[in-house]
Amino acid sequence: MSLTPFLRLPLTDLTGCLINHQTYDKCGKFEMKMMDCLEAYGLERGKKECADLISDFQECVGMNKQLLRFHAMRNERYKQWLVGERKRSELHAEPPRVDAY
Repeated sequence: MSLTPFLRLPLTDLTGCLINHQTYDKCGKFEMKMMDCLEAYGLERGKKECADLISDFQECVGMNKQLLRFHAMRNERYKQWLVGERKRSELHAEPPRVDAY
């Protein structure tokens, strides 16, 4: 993840604040903690000192672990169906109720 723009211009300074995750409930707090840490230590030292906060924010945005977990569960259900432990109707989990959040 690049933390600085590739080409630094006055236009990038003006529009850089438009793209952030502060409006989303899910990743806004992670982004704020990461940016506070980077502001305190500076960019170069902050990459080392704030590595855990940066990785938490990247995981929140990219959902890599969540997607890996989803694929592992789906593959396990498929293997169980191939062996005969599950019926075809039980291959997928029941969807949540419509009014569930």
